[in-house]
Amino acid sequence: MIVAVASGKGGTGKTTVAASLATIWDGPVLGVDLDVEEPNLNLFLHPVIAESEMAHMTVPTVEEAKCTYCGTCSELCQFKAVSVFNQVILTFPEMCHGCGGCIAVCPEKALSAGKRELGEISWGRAGGVGFLSGRLHIGEAMSPPLMRRVKVRLDQMLAATGGDAIIDAPPGVSCPAVNAVMDSDVILLVTEPTPFGVYDFKLAWEAFTPLGKPMGAVINRAGLGNKAIYRFCQEKGLPILAEIPYDRAIAEAYSRGRVIAALSPGLEAAFVTLQHKIRDLATPSRSRDAAHA
Repeated sequence: MIVAVASGKGGTGKTTVAASLATIWDGPVLGVDLDVEEPNLNLFLHPVIAESEMAHMTVPTVEEAKCTYCGTCSELCQFKAVSVFNQVILTFPEMCHGCGGCIAVCPEKALSAGKRELGEISWGRAGGVGFLSGRLHIGEAMSPPLMRRVKVRLDQMLAATGGDAIIDAPPGVSCPAVNAVMDSDVILLVTEPTPFGVYDFKLAWEAFTPLGKPMGAVINRAGLGNKAIYRFCQEKGLPILAEIPYDRAIAEAYSRGRVIAALSPGLEAAFVTLQHKIRDLATPSRSRDAAHA
């Protein structure tokens, strides 16, 4: 089972929830940081990194002796990563989305597959929890290609261990966030009961609902703000799976990089209960997938 922990905005406690879930999980589990622009799951799990590798994406390279400057490649590319100006062809690797379309349509086979570095993928262990993370190069704008390569590694690791995965997704509702949750069995939306929290939570619900995944909510800093988030969840039939209290001790533990599930027996029990509810939420969906396999 793959559980994606997501949020409509940053700062709601998404990583806090993902780290705590990973540490109390009752079987083999991987903590996966797919927030590749700002990965910080390692700050809570403190993994020992065993291996790492550089991740690349395919970009076009030109053999000008074959090029007739017909412009077919430039016309196809909506991002102008390949541009033809009279008798000049230029490539802009930083603008390339790695689709390979320009290479496929070139009638003279003047374009071939090159590569450029996106960032680093690393993996290891944090006690009994497996760990996997991607880190995008500074200034790199293309996070989804790196995320896809992290997910390839994730599939390999899950095939080897037969375990589950807890994904710490990027905040928001843009392409990286959707890319992170689209292959999950359950989406866990973490929010806080504040006006900003509610607004962005609604955006996340609207963005992820078309994916058809079971979703549940975790209310962080419960007791703060108002009841608007509870009314919204009730209206949409979205189950609230856990509430984490608004508590100074939790904030202090977070600031020190501690896993909050280890703070007290009550919090540990709350995350164990959350895990059981996640499994219950995932069961109907997984049963349907098996029936259609």
